[in-house]
This record gives sequence, structure tokens and C-alpha cells, in this order.
Amino acid sequence: MISTIGIVGAGQMGNGIAHVCAASGHPVRMLDVNQEAIDRGLRTIGGNLDRQLSKGTITAEQKAQTLARVSTGTDYALFGDCDLVIEAAPENEALKREVFRKLCPVLRPDAIIASNTSSISITRLAAMTDRPARFIGMHFMNPVPIMKLVEIIRGIATSEECFVAIRDLTRKLGKSAAVAEDFPAFIVNRILLPMINEAVYTLYEGVGNVESIDTAMKLGANHPMGPLELADFIGLDTCLAVMHVLHDGLADSKYRPCPLLVKYVEAGWLGRKAKRGFYDYSGEKPVPTR
Repeated sequence: MISTIGIVGAGQMGNGIAHVCAASGHPVRMLDVNQEAIDRGLRTIGGNLDRQLSKGTITAEQKAQTLARVSTGTDYALFGDCDLVIEAAPENEALKREVFRKLCPVLRPDAIIASNTSSISITRLAAMTDRPARFIGMHFMNPVPIMKLVEIIRGIATSEECFVAIRDLTRKLGKSAAVAEDFPAFIVNRILLPMINEAVYTLYEGVGNVESIDTAMKLGANHPMGPLELADFIGLDTCLAVMHVLHDGLADSKYRPCPLLVKYVEAGWLGRKAKRGFYDYSGEKPVPTR
């Protein structure tokens, strides 16, 4: 039975996961490297709850109860009483390895670790810990409070007991589970990121400009968001990291990251979070950069 849940990371994904766990009645422990990052995460949770409140989907009392269930800190000892800790650090394997090195010694022997990785091998991440049988992939979609899907990925050593516990928790959080095998980028990003990469190639080769590519996919394929707009929303660094995982893991040239995507990341044009990517977000309305 999973009750208390820890979250490593108070960023875009971490605070969203903390939000849905707390809203469903779980005590939550949210950690980040410094208080500034934690405060940003708490402000985001508060703002998202205010949005739900204004739409009438929650009451003021539910908002207060959700916030009251979230405790925070910068010391991994925060996770000593957790039944489950979800790692939501950036998509960088070395960084995740460091998280697990600090996390494992403070956990109870029966605690489960889940990674929110969007592409990295669960089997390989599990092998970095002291509990491969109690390690699993739990990939939430962004924005977490709105998106209904969680990909659940078993590593080669993940126990059936661990899988059932996480599947049941996913349902309790009001999410739908898609069970994926442990192959690079799993299901969603195995399909989505090559499409985004192809859209960047379409821009790179001059087939269309930013506006025409996004308009074509929104109106021609009925996508709610164009692929370049979506790339900016995800973060171009994350898009590039997933393409590298696909290219390295599957050794197929069709997954080669577009040179233009590489250039944007090298320039620090990472999308919305950097105020500039395929669109410039510095004004009132996003303006295409190409």
C-alpha cells in the first residue's frame, strides 16, 4: 500500500507530480537542490490549483488540503518515511545516477523507486540502485495535472508486486496507464519525437517556415499544437536528449537529430523556458524565429 510519496525535483514535471499526488490524498515530500527551486515549484502548484478553483473543479478547502500535504526540503533524509520516491530530475543519465546514489541510503528497504525518465533504459537505471526488483518507470505527461496518461515501464528485474503497486497507484491518481516495454523512448516519445525531429528537418531544408509547418499539422492533421510549438513547450534540450537516446540505442540513421535542433540547443534557445526557441516568447504573442 503506497501512502507517503517523495518527489526528487520541483521543476516542470516534479511539481506537477507532487500536485496530483497531494490532490489524491497522499502526503508528499518534494526535494530540490535549493530553496529557490522549491519556492518556484510551490508557486506553480498554487497557480495551477487557483486555475482549477476558478474553473470550479476544486473547492477552496480542497486547494488548502492539497497544499498542506506537501512538505519540502533540500536534504535526502526527507524521504526516510516514503513508500515510493519518484525521480523527476532532468533527462540526463549522469544526473539521475547521482540522485540514486544519494537516495538509496536513506530509503526503507521496502520502498519503491520510480523514474519519470522519458527515454532512458529502466533496466540500466535500476542497476544503479540497491533495489532493481523495486524499481520501475513511471513516465507522466506534461502538464501533469491535465494529461491523463502515465507510461509504466518494467525493467528486466522489476517484480510483479512492484508493477501491481504502481499500476494501482496510477489509477488512484486518476490517470490511465499504458504499459510499455523497456526499449528506448518507450511508446509516446518513440513516436512523437521523430515526428518533431522531422518537422525541424522540414524547417532546416526550407520546405516551410515555422508558421506554415505548425499551421499545416494543426489544420491538416488536426493536432492541437504544431510540432515546433510543441517542441518549444517540451524544451528543445529534452527533445535533443531523447533523439540521442533513440539514435544511440537503436543505431538507425532515421533517428539522427536534425543539425538545426542541435544548433538551437547550443545557442541556449531551448523554447518557452528560455523565452526563445522556434518562437520568440519575449513579447505578448509568440513570434516565429525563422
